[in-house]
Amino acid sequence: MTDYSDNRYFKLFEKQKSHQFTIGNTSCKTRIKKLKSLKHALEVTYKDSIREALYTDFKKPYLETDLTEIYPVIDEINFVASNLNTWLAKQKVDTPIALLGSSSWIKNEPKGVCLIISPWNFPVNLTFGPLVSAIAAGNTVILKPSEMTPHTSKVMSDIVNDIFNDHEVALVEGEVEVSQELLKLPFNHIFFTGSPQVGKIVMKAASEHLTSVTLELGGKSPVIIDDTSNLDKAVKKIIFGKFLNAGQTCIAPDYVFINESIKTEFIQTFKTTLKTFYSEKPSESDSFGRIVNQKHFKRLKSYLDDASTRNASIEVGGVSDEKDNYIEPTLVFDVSEDSELMQNEIFGPILPVKTYKAIDEVIDYINSKEKPLALYIFSKNKKRTTQIINNTRAGSTCINHNLLQFLNHNLPFGGSNNSGIGKSHGYFGFLEFSNQRSVLKQHTLGAVDLLMPPYNNFKQKIVDLTIKWF
Repeated sequence: MTDYSDNRYFKLFEKQKSHQFTIGNTSCKTRIKKLKSLKHALEVTYKDSIREALYTDFKKPYLETDLTEIYPVIDEINFVASNLNTWLAKQKVDTPIALLGSSSWIKNEPKGVCLIISPWNFPVNLTFGPLVSAIAAGNTVILKPSEMTPHTSKVMSDIVNDIFNDHEVALVEGEVEVSQELLKLPFNHIFFTGSPQVGKIVMKAASEHLTSVTLELGGKSPVIIDDTSNLDKAVKKIIFGKFLNAGQTCIAPDYVFINESIKTEFIQTFKTTLKTFYSEKPSESDSFGRIVNQKHFKRLKSYLDDASTRNASIEVGGVSDEKDNYIEPTLVFDVSEDSELMQNEIFGPILPVKTYKAIDEVIDYINSKEKPLALYIFSKNKKRTTQIINNTRAGSTCINHNLLQFLNHNLPFGGSNNSGIGKSHGYFGFLEFSNQRSVLKQHTLGAVDLLMPPYNNFKQKIVDLTIKWF
């Protein structure tokens, strides 16, 4: 056995491990009660503190905090509370006739001690959302939020300490070294949200203990706008989806393909709608946030500078202010394929646009890249929409809108390969934190009992009949 006694989080881990069966055997009613306590904290007790913390961390507008941080978690709790009794019930399954005399079922049991490592872009949503699933499944949990949003992490720590005992849910703050120490411990499940690069590190660490993982990653999510789409509506929705949270959203449109016949109209519509959303000066708008820190500001600024040196055309925006970590909503055309904007996930308010003539060009291009977390299609042509979906691969797709698939808890949310492993939300999140334990109970003498050694011709005939007919 490996000695973890020198790990500074080992005592906390052991405390949760020793309580895992107590927590795992709690009733549906008890779990829902815990979730409703969390709901009340988000909705009432700490709502103003959450708003202020996120504004302090990166000027997230209060309405965006309510819509994208608080509401999704509350909605998840409501959904779980309405369905948890069914999910925890014995899931009866058919038993084949060859096993006559027995019955079978599935028990959704907790995985045990879980680690949730969450990102900075939607810290409340992406910390407490997975926590809801973990609690619903009956696990103990250690939370590690991002160090990049310290004010929000502090409020979340207060919430966790207020509601939970640390032997069931605990939150630890700190830099990347904290995550590294936690990843050395033999958790039963790890839920990580972040970049594919860090996801690989998490998966490698998990492999040391054969720990199961859920990896909510990212990638370059494309948007396709064809010549049948309602361009006004499409542009309005894309501007909302792209510049929400100042573009720092894992499922935000990363680049757009438009039919070349609508290029001029697209640019004009984009300019008009952008002014409607954020005024002539987005820097003075109360509806537009900031880049989370200097490091990410400089990264995005370098992407723009790189594109400019490669003769890209900035049609809208391009203004930045390092003192305020501000980058204006920016629309870029003629972007070189080897530019930083096209090689990396942007994760900021910069939107490259490519034009196309035939939809096959778009499909081939998307398939030449890693599978995206999301793919968006704006079209009235059902045949073309079906063609795109059937001939591409993505974690999720939204037709004639964007981002909304995240808010439907009846849908699994997650990526594929480079954009993620595993699913979250609703029943799918519950399953991610559960082990589907198969149970078979023998009630009476069965066929197998008649076929035990010593073997003879009669038993062989029974086996032959079973193979042929059952």
